[in-house]
Parts: sequence; C-alpha cells; structure tokens
Amino acid sequence: MPYTYKYPRPMVTVDILLLRRVGGELQILLIRRDKTPFRGSWALPGGYIHRDESLEAAARRELREETGQENLPLRQLGAYGDPGRDPRGHTVTIVYGGVIETDKPVQPVAGSDAGQAQWFPAEQLPELAFDHARIIAERLGELRDSPG
Repeated sequence: MPYTYKYPRPMVTVDILLLRRVGGELQILLIRRDKTPFRGSWALPGGYIHRDESLEAAARRELREETGQENLPLRQLGAYGDPGRDPRGHTVTIVYGGVIETDKPVQPVAGSDAGQAQWFPAEQLPELAFDHARIIAERLGELRDSPG
C-alpha cells in the first residue's frame, strides 16, 4: 500500500564535486545545463535520485550519464537543503566528491540533460547555477588536501 502524507516533502538530489590535478593545476568538472531551471548555466553534475536507489548509486549514475565518467573514487561530503536553493521546490542535495590524479587528461562527454561537460581551473570558474558556488567554496578545501 503506498504511503500518503498530508504534508509536502522535500525532493532529494545528488551533486558531484569532482576534481583533477593535471600538472600543478587543480580543475573542477562542470556541466552546462540543457534543461530549465538555469538552462545554459554551468553546474556541478547531478540530479534526482531514483526510487529504491542508494545515494552513492545515484551519484555514480548521474556522473556517468552527464559526463561519461565512471569508476572514480567518490565519498559523501555533506548535505545542502536551504529552502529556495532550487526554484522547482524544496530540494535537499547530498554532495559527493572525489579527486583524480592523472598525467593524462580525462575527457568528459556530455550526456543526459547536460549540453556540455568541461574541466575548469578551480580558480577561474564561470557563474554557477543553484548554490553550487557555495558548495564548491565550502568543500573544495577538504578535497584539495585529500589524496586522490
């Protein structure tokens, strides 16, 4: 029997803060959104979790669907759920992060609802959708100093 509640509930998403070090430069993987809200804006890869899907499985699926990247080290960094962070309604996001150490550039391939996927220097990011600038500002330090 399905559950019904008389009170509205927040939606749940995952976002992925993926870094790579190439030479001495730290870069962040972003996608250009191909759907509203923020269509055409840059954002962290991510999206809604599916019913009966674990948070980590959702993060790995979204990363693969939007950027073509898979089998990368990811760990849960925290949650963001301030009302108003997503114009579609009250949305809580669980942020996953990881660091790639490589001498060979890992080329993302845009897919799903991403029109483009690209690495950006961490110190030269474009304007970002949602509260992703805040997420990066608050979580970059702990990833930057972690091993790959």
